[in-house]
Amino acid sequence: MSILEELVAARQSGKRLLAILLDPEKQAVADLPDFFQRIDSLAVTHFLVGGSTGSGTETDTLVRALKAKTNLPVLLFPGNYEQLSNSADGLLFLSLLSGRNPEYLIEQQVRAAAVLRQAPYEIMPTAYLLLDGGTESAVQRVSETLPLSQENIELILDTAFAAQLLGFKLLYLEAGSGASVPVRESVIDQVFKTVDLPILVGGGIRNTTALEAAYRSGATMVVVGTAFETAFSGF
Repeated sequence: MSILEELVAARQSGKRLLAILLDPEKQAVADLPDFFQRIDSLAVTHFLVGGSTGSGTETDTLVRALKAKTNLPVLLFPGNYEQLSNSADGLLFLSLLSGRNPEYLIEQQVRAAAVLRQAPYEIMPTAYLLLDGGTESAVQRVSETLPLSQENIELILDTAFAAQLLGFKLLYLEAGSGASVPVRESVIDQVFKTVDLPILVGGGIRNTTALEAAYRSGATMVVVGTAFETAFSGF
């Protein structure tokens, strides 16, 4: 079964997937042994590697190091066309549909195409919706786009449904790294009822209450970053 098929099956069955996002610019390879000790009690199912900035060399180094220590899928979550690695198991091929900057709607994707034609890993077209998390996120700064207001549910739903009509296979709802407000339960719930795609939710998930709320509302996979260190002890 492919990674995408597993995600689709998880959406249909209600299985809860948990991914930890690692930024190659922030996660030192030398610290991975300690990192794996800290996540030993967590029900992690996937790792995501990527950041808003950074190089392909840093990405590849971290992916290789992760693959040497885990059998869990390691997926690329790139901030630009260079953040790729043939050692990864899959790629979230992102398009920032919440914004109108062509650089992140299609230009970065075109730049990656020549490499991706030869890629040995699974490529999953992913609609990426940046929502207002109460703070200016790195994605907002780098992409020079504004997030969608969580108050404007109709625009979020229309964008999500347009993504499905365009043939995207996954939908990522992102409140942004360091968000003070995660994606609301009501937003996840209504998106879940509007599209048939597996929904990934990230940004501002700092405790088990927020984690449970995201799952309960329809998230197939919840993505957490460094917050896992203290927030999910014993989860």
